[in-house]
Amino acid sequence: MFPSPFPEENDRAHAGSITLTDDTGRSLECYIEHSLSVDDQEYVLLLPVDSPIEIFAWQGEDEEEEAVLVDDDAIINQIFGTAQAVLAEQNLIVKNSAYALTVAGDLPPVEESELFTLEIEDEEAELEPEQLQLLANFFHEDQEYAIYTPLDPLLFFARMSSTGQPELLSPEEFRKVQPLLEEHLFNEVE
Repeated sequence: MFPSPFPEENDRAHAGSITLTDDTGRSLECYIEHSLSVDDQEYVLLLPVDSPIEIFAWQGEDEEEEAVLVDDDAIINQIFGTAQAVLAEQNLIVKNSAYALTVAGDLPPVEESELFTLEIEDEEAELEPEQLQLLANFFHEDQEYAIYTPLDPLLFFARMSSTGQPELLSPEEFRKVQPLLEEHLFNEVE
């Protein structure tokens, strides 16, 4: 699995696991990487148990070819069976989980030749390029697709409700509490 950005957490067993559920009822099992309390509110940093994947469609010709992230549920549903079959050859089980597609199983070792760097353009923030490892290519109705897994961990930040259920923070909520949370997290890590 991916390394935690908090080294002390990897030195001992995960504090437990919790399930995130989206609006459609899909679930995503996550390890609780870190838990902290800020102003009487409990927050948790979550790492999915299974590895996240992203599917890209290759569009264009030769040097003009570019990878376009497939995030349309209708297209994902059309190609899901083919993606499952291709990854099953590597003993990976594809899951249409809440908030991300994931695979269960042991990922192949990282090979430099199989890495793809995704430049993320965002006018509001300078974002680091994301490195992805190629898992498989396949065709569906004459369209080429590629399945990648990010090298950096996919982390979720949630607040615990009064009923003990995790609630993901909206981007606006996260921006408001981010400085407090970072201060608490890094103080606890030291």
